[in-house]
Amino acid sequence: MIGLPAFNEEKNIAAIILKLKEISRNIIVCNDGSTDLTAQIAEKFGAIVINHSKNLGYGASIRSIFLKAKEMNADMLVTFDADGQHRIEDISKVIEPILTNNVDIVIGSRFLKQEDSKNVPEYRKFGIKMITKLTNVSVKEKLTDSQSGFRAYNKKVLAEIIPSDHGMGVSTELLIKASNRDFRIVEVPITILYEGDTSTHNAVSHGASVILSTIKYTSIEHPLKFYGISSIILLSIGISFILWTIQNYVEEHKIITNIALIGIGATVIGVVLLITAILLYTLVSVVRETR
Repeated sequence: MIGLPAFNEEKNIAAIILKLKEISRNIIVCNDGSTDLTAQIAEKFGAIVINHSKNLGYGASIRSIFLKAKEMNADMLVTFDADGQHRIEDISKVIEPILTNNVDIVIGSRFLKQEDSKNVPEYRKFGIKMITKLTNVSVKEKLTDSQSGFRAYNKKVLAEIIPSDHGMGVSTELLIKASNRDFRIVEVPITILYEGDTSTHNAVSHGASVILSTIKYTSIEHPLKFYGISSIILLSIGISFILWTIQNYVEEHKIITNIALIGIGATVIGVVLLITAILLYTLVSVVRETR
C-alpha cells in the first residue's frame, strides 16, 4: 500500500495518484482537513480517502494511514509526500531492501549522496542534519536523514507500532520505537525534486516539534538512561557542594548560603529524577509485559 498525507494538495494529487496506480492499486490518501478539492479529486481517481474534519497535523495523518494499512492487512506500507517532491521511480529502490534483505524499515535519504541534496535549501539542510544527529543519540543506527517522509514499513512494523505524535515529531517517534524493538532500519538514496523552499511547515516549529518529541520518546523508551544519568550528575554536584559547605563550616564556622543552596537544590532534584527513573522504568516494563 502507498499512503499519502495530504493538506490542500489539489494541484498535485491527481497526477501523483495516476502515476502511483502503475505501481499499486492500493493508495491511501489522508485528507488532513483540506479546504480545497484534495479529497474529491483523490476519490475520483480511485484512492482510499481518510478525511479529518480539521487539520490535525502530519503525525495524525501518518497515524491514520498506519491504522488503515493495518486494518487492510497490508504486507508493506510506503509513505509518500503528496506535494510532488518525490520521484515515483524511487519507490522501487525504497521497497527493495524489505523484499530482499529482511529489513523492517527503509528510509529514502536525501543525504546519502551529495548530488541528491543539491536542491535542498542550506538552512533546511543544516536543520535536518542537526535533528538527525539528535535522533541518532536515541537509535542504534547512524542515519543521515531522520526526517524523510519517504519510507517503507513491513508488516511486522505495522503490527507492532502505531504512531501517536500529531506533529512533525512523528518521524522521530517511529524511529525511536522501532529501534527499541530491534527492528532493522536502513537508508537508500533518493533524489528530491523541489527547487527552493516549497515546504508548508515552518522550519522553527518543525525543529522544536521534533526536539520535544525526541526528548519525550527517549524518556519513555529509555527512562533509566534519560533520567538516571541526569540524576547521577545532579547528585554528584549536590553532594560535592554540601561537602564543600560542611568543610567551610568546620574550618571557618560559617555557612556560605549560595553554595549550600546549590548543594541542597541539586541533591533534591537528583533524588527526584532518580525516583522518576525507577518508577517510569518499572511502569514501562509492566506495560510491555502485559502487551
